[in-house]
Amino acid sequence: MIQIRRVFTHLEEIRHEFGPVADVPLLRGAIGAVLTNPYAGRYEADILPMMEALQDVGLDMAQRLLKAMGVPAERIETYGKGSIVGAAGELEHGALWHVPGGYAMRELLGWKGDRNAYAKGQAEEKTGQPANALSIVPSTKKVGGPGAALDVPLTHINASYVRSHFDAMEVRVPGAPLADEIVFILAMTTGPRVHARVGGLKAQDISQWNGLR
Repeated sequence: MIQIRRVFTHLEEIRHEFGPVADVPLLRGAIGAVLTNPYAGRYEADILPMMEALQDVGLDMAQRLLKAMGVPAERIETYGKGSIVGAAGELEHGALWHVPGGYAMRELLGWKGDRNAYAKGQAEEKTGQPANALSIVPSTKKVGGPGAALDVPLTHINASYVRSHFDAMEVRVPGAPLADEIVFILAMTTGPRVHARVGGLKAQDISQWNGLR
């Protein structure tokens, strides 16, 4: 069921945006895997087998992205995910990425919950575990043609309401997706917007024991 044609990785350093040069540049990374869509060109009522099949893809992509960024997991402060479905597919096919993509990054960064419970439609318990990646990974998806761009939302890994870390990263894979393909995307960064100054809760004030989502 899983046939990967291409894997595309994008990295960037942001040193300033017309303001003071940052002491440590903001590093942003994204990875996109181009897969054949097994449901392209038809309506399939039960698409959950692909969500299960994508679990290993998510884990591999998250690990590849962190390695490409060249920083320890402790440096990652925001994350996001998304998908671009080729024209012969439907938007719901892109939604198959929610569990495999999101929980792959959360587990890589220290989350200790049960992804299988969520995959079965059970609510995620707010246990307040002393771990990382407590926030649900933000997501977006669209149907688009080859080279279509997607603005992948980014929020803080432990508290999605930290204003300094509200961001988005434009991601595209040249020549993909073809009509019968899907591009699945993960994105992570090492910090807030480089000149964030709109107030609100600071990242260093977050208690990892609060169990917030």
